[in-house]
Amino acid sequence: MKAILQENKAYIQGTWDRITAKIAKTSTRIQDGFPHTTNNGVYDDWHDELSWWTNSFWAGILWQLYKDTNTDEYKQYAQSIEKKLDQVLHSYDELHHDVGFMWLLTSVLNYDLTGNQQARQRAMLAANVLSARYNLAGGYIRAWNGEGTEGWAIIDCMMNIPLLFWATEQSKDDRFKHIGIQHADKTIKAFIREDGSVNHIVSFDKETGEVLDNPRGQGYESGSSWSRGQSWAIYGFAQTFSWTQKPEYLHAAKRIAHYVLACLPLTGYVPLCDYRQPQESPLLDSSAGAITACGLIEIAKAVPEAEKALYLQSALFILKALDEKCAIWDLSDECILTNATAAFHPGNNKRTAVENGALIYGDYYYVEAISKLKELL
Repeated sequence: MKAILQENKAYIQGTWDRITAKIAKTSTRIQDGFPHTTNNGVYDDWHDELSWWTNSFWAGILWQLYKDTNTDEYKQYAQSIEKKLDQVLHSYDELHHDVGFMWLLTSVLNYDLTGNQQARQRAMLAANVLSARYNLAGGYIRAWNGEGTEGWAIIDCMMNIPLLFWATEQSKDDRFKHIGIQHADKTIKAFIREDGSVNHIVSFDKETGEVLDNPRGQGYESGSSWSRGQSWAIYGFAQTFSWTQKPEYLHAAKRIAHYVLACLPLTGYVPLCDYRQPQESPLLDSSAGAITACGLIEIAKAVPEAEKALYLQSALFILKALDEKCAIWDLSDECILTNATAAFHPGNNKRTAVENGALIYGDYYYVEAISKLKELL
């Protein structure tokens, strides 16, 4: 693995330098805002919908940069975003399974990097909220609120349960960890198909946990292969293995990764929105590529030396393809990555109406992936 990293050292460091140069400029305007997508090259701001799940990713980018540059403005902006989210943390009806995304990238990163005790308290409160969504009879964490979705869980939640493992580490209370493990076990059984593709949504009987249906979700159709769902699964199971050291989670991450790695060469390592979408569809999702790269890097850290090259080189293939085909390094657009799609069928939801555009979480995971590689040099 060291040889591969050294061969790519100039690329990794050069890309990181371009990231830091661009964020130094865009952060002076965005500051402590809540960007989601760009319009005419400018990131929008979601102050009016603070509970939306993507509102932590800009703070996450700022913390990634602060970790490397120690730039005080990045810390100030990120901590201001975190404080604004207090309004959501104390609004029960607005909380859902994505409290993991929202407070892992704000409060947990803040606490890890600065030791801020208020941040730790926020993250522990969010972990308690997430654990309270666990359906004891069914063995899963419920996804969204609202009538008709009481038995729904989604693959994205594999990215939320690391908050539970962190909470057990902080509190020495194993209840959090056990909920995360049981949700992961249920996900292996109900979400992962034989070929390594995954469901986005599974509808369970809320009284028994029996599988009732696999709604379409954000992919092309029920039974298809939404690429970002695949990426959540790869990275989520890789993180779950890192926290638990239970081999079945590493095996799950690898199995899903192998399916994805069979699909990616067909599109030059930039994922389609859905790996089973109609051939005539032009929809890509660069955010799925960035997330997948993060997951592959984590797998590479975990597997024996003889296996590491497959996952690390594949992550680099993806990141270089995103750089070549999707990245914008000047200020013609404030995003880093374009060619991201929120959902194959966006409907009338403005929050999922992004097609081959910018998505803040695509930027975040691209930054995180390069940061991971830089730390391995």
